[in-house]
Amino acid sequence: MTEGFGGETVDVAVVGGGPAGSAAAITLARSGRSVAVLDRATFPRDKCCGDGLTAAALRRLEALGFDPASAPSWAPVEEATVVTPGSRAVRLRLPADGTLFAASVRRLELDAALLDVARKAGAEVYEGHPVSGVGAAAGGAAVVLSVDDEPALRARYVIAADGAWSPVRKALGLSEAGYLGDWYAGRQYYRGVGPAARGLWVWFEPDMLPGYAWSFPLAGGVVNVGYGVVRVPGGPPGTLKGQRVDLLGRPRVAAVLGPDAEPAGPWKAWPIPAGIGAATLSGLGGRVLFAGDAARACDPMTGEGIAQALETGEMAARAVLAAGPDRPGAAHERYRRQVRWGLAVDDSLSRFLSRVLARRRGADGSLALVDTAAWCRRNFARWMFEDYPRAALVTPHRWRRRMFTSPGAFSSDGAHQAGSARS
Repeated sequence: MTEGFGGETVDVAVVGGGPAGSAAAITLARSGRSVAVLDRATFPRDKCCGDGLTAAALRRLEALGFDPASAPSWAPVEEATVVTPGSRAVRLRLPADGTLFAASVRRLELDAALLDVARKAGAEVYEGHPVSGVGAAAGGAAVVLSVDDEPALRARYVIAADGAWSPVRKALGLSEAGYLGDWYAGRQYYRGVGPAARGLWVWFEPDMLPGYAWSFPLAGGVVNVGYGVVRVPGGPPGTLKGQRVDLLGRPRVAAVLGPDAEPAGPWKAWPIPAGIGAATLSGLGGRVLFAGDAARACDPMTGEGIAQALETGEMAARAVLAAGPDRPGAAHERYRRQVRWGLAVDDSLSRFLSRVLARRRGADGSLALVDTAAWCRRNFARWMFEDYPRAALVTPHRWRRRMFTSPGAFSSDGAHQAGSARS
């Protein structure tokens, strides 16, 4: 786009500059398409999140061109400790093959750095530009976006990666009345933590099942501490709904964080949309595709959403590329088919397993089984950190060579140096 708003029609307008939007913009711009990215925020901006990155997220970030050195809080993770409701601590070592299978990084830094990659790829980025209206151009060959006081922006396609409460979805009349997300989550940063908190911890607290509390390490001796719980419509009084919880008042958590831990930022809470199998994925006949939180792409078992955001952003972009400018129906169908036979299957499996973890006996028993042998612990760690798709065994079209033994992402030499230099 050479004339800004009101100029030539762009191939694709991406609404939202988070991971899903940036992944879509990078994919499209590298394929020679004209791309405009619009976000109401000015980056860097904070984003409520656990800040954890799985192997799936790391591989996609590496392929997109993200550099860990661009994020000062970057912290490689080599092992996780999962504590059952009955206080059994299961230590899970990740593969030590010279690559990374897990890491932590503040979303404040990750999102801004990834958006910079989109800029370098050729996308035009407009920060501080909220979308206020969406409609079809005459003849249906383009989408018209109303943006602040600027002249309308025209695009052949729109990829809406604008969050759980997607303004684009709302403008098209596709929002679900009363939808409040599938999970509630809250987090706070702490400093002055003890040495045990340098690892990654997950606590299955009895009153949070099938949710959990966490402590994820960041560079500089800071940790992200929070919890996520499944939303229960009409749940009993006292049901956790993202409100602040005194996690330091819980002995198992306090023992890891240590006596000198103190808040390093405000408590923040947010809803997590986790239902891509039931989400509306497109609008305006396929001219608009939803990705990331706008497609409710988070994992229903863990609440993890960064890998899914990156994947849906790339999938939506490739659907547009494959369809071309004049076949929006084909773009919709390709995207819907890929989601249906991939992420939606993972979604169904995660929902089933979430029901198992919702019972204390199920959570204790499952993790006791994991802890019976080194082989079980090793392979459960890889599965938990999304080294391969959740439902890989029943989706053979996603199988790849060495799927269960492939390396992680980034060279651990460079990635570890990026994190250790700031620790």
